Amino acid sequence: MLEKIISFSVRNKLIVALFTLGIIIWGSYELTRLPFDALPDITDNQVQIITLSPALGAADVERLITAPIELATQNVQGIKQIRSFSRFGLSLVTVVFNEGVDLYWARQQIAERLVQVQSEIPQGIGSPSLAPITTGLGEIYQYVVKAKPGFEKQYGPMELRTIQDWVIRKQLLSTPGVADVSSFGGLLKQYTIEVNQWQMVQSQITLQEIIDAINANNQNAGGSYVERNSSALFIRTEGLAENIQDLENIVLRESNTGLGIRIKDIASVKLGHAKRFGAMCYNDQGEVAGAVVMMLKGENSMDVIARVKEKMAEITKQLPEGVEVEAFLDRTKMVNNALSTVETNLMEGATIVLLVLILFLGQWRAGIIVASVIPLAMLIAVGLMNLWGVSGNLMSLGALDFGLIVDGAVIVVEGVLHMMHHPTHKNMNKDDITVQSTSRIMTSAVFGQIIILIVYLPILALSGVEGKMFIPMAQTISFAIVGAFVLSLTYVPMMSALILKKEEHHQPNFSDRMIDAIQRAYHKRLLQAKNHQRYVISTAFVLMVIAFGILSQMGGEFIPELEEGDFAVETRMLLGTHLNTTIEGSQKAAHLIKEKFPEVEKVVTKIGSGEIPTDPMPMEACDMIVVLKDKKEWTSAKSFDELAAKMGDSLALLPGISVGFQFPVQMRFNELMTGARQDVVCKIYGENLDTLTHYAEKLGQIMGTIQGAKDVYVESMTGMPQAVIQYDRTAIAQYGVSIAAINNIIETAFAGQLAGNLYEGEKKFGIKIQFKEDQIQSLNQLENLYIDTPNHGKIPLSVLAHINTQNGVNQIQREGAQRRIIIGCNVRDRDIQSTVAELQEKVNQQMPLPEFYSIDYGGTFENLQAAKARLAIAVPVSLLLIFLLLYFAFGSVGQGILIYTAIPLAAVGGVFALWLSGMPFSISAGIGFIALFGVAVLNGIVLMGEFNRLEKEGWQDTWEIILEATKTRMRPVLMTATAASLGFIPMALSSGAGAEVQRPLAVVVIGGIITATILTLFVLPLLYAFYHKRKMKTLSVKPVAVVAFLILTAGQAIHAQENSNSLDQCLQWANQAGPNQLASMEVAMSELQSQKKSFQNETNVFGEYGHVNSMAMDYRLGLSQSFSAPGYYKSQKDIWTLEKEMTIQQKKLTQQQISIWVTKVYRSIQIQQRLLLDWEKLKSLSTNALDVAEKQWKAGEINSTDWANVSQTHSRILMSHLEAQSLLIEMQNTLSWMVAHPVNFPLPEIEKIQELAISKVPYITEELVKKQIAIHQSELQMERSKMIPNWNIGMSAMTIEGYQNVTGKDVYYNKGTWFPTLNAGIQIPLPTGNQRKNVQIAELKIKQTNTALEWQKSQKENEINTRHLQDVMRIQVLNDLEEKKRKTMDPSWVNWESQWSSGNINAFQWSTQVSQWIDFLQSYHQAYADCIENQYQLQMLQIHE
Repeated sequence: MLEKIISFSVRNKLIVALFTLGIIIWGSYELTRLPFDALPDITDNQVQIITLSPALGAADVERLITAPIELATQNVQGIKQIRSFSRFGLSLVTVVFNEGVDLYWARQQIAERLVQVQSEIPQGIGSPSLAPITTGLGEIYQYVVKAKPGFEKQYGPMELRTIQDWVIRKQLLSTPGVADVSSFGGLLKQYTIEVNQWQMVQSQITLQEIIDAINANNQNAGGSYVERNSSALFIRTEGLAENIQDLENIVLRESNTGLGIRIKDIASVKLGHAKRFGAMCYNDQGEVAGAVVMMLKGENSMDVIARVKEKMAEITKQLPEGVEVEAFLDRTKMVNNALSTVETNLMEGATIVLLVLILFLGQWRAGIIVASVIPLAMLIAVGLMNLWGVSGNLMSLGALDFGLIVDGAVIVVEGVLHMMHHPTHKNMNKDDITVQSTSRIMTSAVFGQIIILIVYLPILALSGVEGKMFIPMAQTISFAIVGAFVLSLTYVPMMSALILKKEEHHQPNFSDRMIDAIQRAYHKRLLQAKNHQRYVISTAFVLMVIAFGILSQMGGEFIPELEEGDFAVETRMLLGTHLNTTIEGSQKAAHLIKEKFPEVEKVVTKIGSGEIPTDPMPMEACDMIVVLKDKKEWTSAKSFDELAAKMGDSLALLPGISVGFQFPVQMRFNELMTGARQDVVCKIYGENLDTLTHYAEKLGQIMGTIQGAKDVYVESMTGMPQAVIQYDRTAIAQYGVSIAAINNIIETAFAGQLAGNLYEGEKKFGIKIQFKEDQIQSLNQLENLYIDTPNHGKIPLSVLAHINTQNGVNQIQREGAQRRIIIGCNVRDRDIQSTVAELQEKVNQQMPLPEFYSIDYGGTFENLQAAKARLAIAVPVSLLLIFLLLYFAFGSVGQGILIYTAIPLAAVGGVFALWLSGMPFSISAGIGFIALFGVAVLNGIVLMGEFNRLEKEGWQDTWEIILEATKTRMRPVLMTATAASLGFIPMALSSGAGAEVQRPLAVVVIGGIITATILTLFVLPLLYAFYHKRKMKTLSVKPVAVVAFLILTAGQAIHAQENSNSLDQCLQWANQAGPNQLASMEVAMSELQSQKKSFQNETNVFGEYGHVNSMAMDYRLGLSQSFSAPGYYKSQKDIWTLEKEMTIQQKKLTQQQISIWVTKVYRSIQIQQRLLLDWEKLKSLSTNALDVAEKQWKAGEINSTDWANVSQTHSRILMSHLEAQSLLIEMQNTLSWMVAHPVNFPLPEIEKIQELAISKVPYITEELVKKQIAIHQSELQMERSKMIPNWNIGMSAMTIEGYQNVTGKDVYYNKGTWFPTLNAGIQIPLPTGNQRKNVQIAELKIKQTNTALEWQKSQKENEINTRHLQDVMRIQVLNDLEEKKRKTMDPSWVNWESQWSSGNINAFQWSTQVSQWIDFLQSYHQAYADCIENQYQLQMLQIHE
């Protein structure tokens, strides 16, 4: 198959060129459509439920909102985890679904549950809603809206927020790919009605009257229309308040004097703002407004950002003078930095690979051919990436090694060059050379590329975070290798035949001389290693033990942090800190950073929560986004860790502020995936909040003692200062006041209550009612708050309740319906695994937990543990797949194990490289080891393939095979290893963005390839030498035994006759050997086949689960049985019976064939034994003659010519004797193998020529043909029966969950009720004519077999007669020759020897006579051989007559 493709490609260059052009066009088009990002989106498949309740504390939020939502959603199918966050005024429930669950279906299920749970949540305290459909990578664009210098007074925080909400956000929402825009900071404009409590009391007005009055006087209405002449006049009212004056003049009710009491009489109306729980600041210049643009999940971030920027450019033109929008966190920066790193690494890697190829191939043409595979394979990969939905990012593109991709092309081009430069192929044209060389070596190349693909298959089975991170890498590499494989079969052979030069007399170039020098040095060292085999192999074993010992002690981390280019500084102040205090503290921190570190470009601070609180920070916490300049411009530090440490030391000087440095996207990843931002997160589960707080503080102290643990964070679950109002129910009952009424007054007075909206064009602003600021600032004012009674009286709150201050619940987190508290830290200058191991040890010793309390270690450590568990499965699977493929490639377990040794040898280098570079074991390194295992065996495959090729060509000496194979394949071995390892060098040395993720992978592969290549070139040959010698001992005859056998055969043939085996014994042994055993097994199987029941229709058992009948998930189970026409079963039975009879006949035929074959070999050995005896006699005679001639020549009795004639004749006899010996040994081995039994040689001699005569053997083939005709007749009947309809019956049962109408009543059925059904059917063949043609074909088979039988019978009768006549004639010739030899030749030998010794004949006469004897012996024994061959052919014809 491969050879045909290669041949087609070489001989149809135009078609392949057009195919290549099509790849370029298609790949270039797909490249324009490929989505790019910095990293794969590794966040979970989750739905967030947000409920705002400004009046409730954390405990009430948990009890009244969070817990009901958790309970209502926990039975949704596909949920992986539910965690929640309850804080003052906010409930955030995160429902994490399993991968593969459709997010829109999940949101629909959650939305349905929220409709149900809404009735369980008390009215008025909050309405749950779903967060936007976005992810941790969704926050693609963040910006601030600020006033230009000189316009600060004109555009304050309220004006900026209004522009943000009603101009910028409104238009950005229409941008394709934008899920939502979360406004942040500024002041949310409202019209505030500040009620004077004392005037309200004097006027005896209640708050509810004010709310009702506003609602009654702030509305429009319509009156349909009236007819006016011939037109309709529509009626509408204009009753909406349009400004402050309209609100002030709303009448509440009439006073005692008859005048109306208006709002302005008891309250002041002014512009205000909503209670805010967050703010945004720019540098140290004060507050601004801003927003976070959230991308819709699954969109292309680069495309969406481009559209956002385009829309923002349009919006900027519409902004008033003095207002500007400035982006401070743009994903494009991170993506461009990461892609720049990828681009640099790929370009440098491709350049290195090209130089390596030219260096080793010695031709720029060959290097260009191989290097051109790189862009073509990448274009194919890009097209397949789009097809499979893989984006271009740091992981999918960053791990590509062009050395691996061009491996197949390297082997092809190197093989073509080798044949073109070899003198034995000078008469072949380039096309034939290319096809022949490529076809010969393509198998090794194919298996090498398949192995690389195979090792990536387990990576595709990874799940979780590591799956999302590394599956794109495995897919892209697989796509590129598949593309390179296709090109190696088509494009590379075509280009090789087209542009490579065929050199008649190849002159060694620099590459050849370099390889020769390496070969000489290598062979010298290899021969030295041969003399110290145990030392070399022991050294390799010791290195493996040391490496695995280092690996077991090596620390671990999940994935190295990606340097995103900016910092996210998590800043926290004391619990309960007011928003304004947090703003003031953050401005000091921003000023300090901006002034002290010139690397900082800008600082944007996000305090508290935004409009969409997916990131629920309290008011005492903020994220300082420190936007940094390019790393080349840094002066204070050289690395991010160093800069973070210096900034942290500077900020530590600010009192009451704690900070933690992370990268923005990484922080959001951690938060969305684990519910916390830190690298290491400890979660303590329990019920009592005070107990959780106690152990959390203790754990935080222990964590602070761990080396490498930085930015320790202990969640503040309690300690929030609160004014608690405890109602006196007796007093409440006495005055007839309800708690709801009191709560409403308190909430309205202090938090404010919305009473409609005021519209300014399209803008909508709330109307909020609350007490004056100076009347709600102290506890004393709270105690004197007047409460309305049913009889229109007013009493202070202090009469109805007791008010005191205490520390209450700050926030409550839950996971899996359990409360939890979080203690976390970031890790610097140390790996995570050893950090957590030390922490676990200290916690177990110093902090035992009470019953029903547990601790869990999460964060990236949790991801690391999960990933290591999956790698513990993926790595063994990879190793098993490699071994299976090696076994299939070489068909030998031993050779597979030999090549397999490269894997632990490669692991040695990977471990040492990782250790020397100071890197811990990470998932990136683990993936590097998996990739390394596939690369490591490539050289072993190349060498082992060459070993086998030389062995098949007849090479016997083990070390000659090794030296020749390593000489021939040294160039591709070194070229593959060098290209693969050096291709990773740019990745290992890169310092660009994202390099820290790629570096462990590259270091492992480089170190592993180096050691695998060095050790494979020495260890593999030594192991092969041991393996090959053991195999030769098993399969070959030992030389000593051969010599002894020859001596016995030549010198003691006559005396060994009594121990010889007869022909009958050999035939008996042969009939018990392998072929007959196999025939007996065939008979046994056919016997079992004939005993089978002819009824074999399959019984179909089926089951269904899903939306079978409705939206409910129902079951349906059933079975059915089909039946064919009765004639079909009879014909089937007849066929099986006939096949059994044919197998018995075939066994008889096999026995006859074996007997004829054994007889031929047996007779041939007998004849060869006679020939060897004749040559022995002639050899003895010639040796004596040579001794006499030598003495006569030295004495000067004969000249040099006579001496040369005698010597030449003697050499001819010796060669003939040696050939006869070798042929006899070969025949004897063949006979021993055929009879599968030791045979005693020599065999008995043939006494008479008539023993060779044969009789006619039984005729078997005709019976076989007749059985075959009978089978065809039964098949004909079977085909005819297929034209008769089949039929089937069955039954099934199903559940129908839900209400069903039964006799007019709705009855509910659950899954326990099953509804049975019966079914029957008939299968009528369609009248397409196909079956009728099958019948006609069966009829033609019968006629064809009958005709063939008659023709073959006639033909073979003629041939048998001819062979019989030849047999008679050949035996007659043998009789004549035998008689001549007996009467003439044998007596003359002794006579001529005596005459030569006595000098009666000269040397010429002697040589002439002996040459005649040699010719006669050769003719004599050739006649024997011809006679035996003719009889063999005659017997084979008779049994096949």
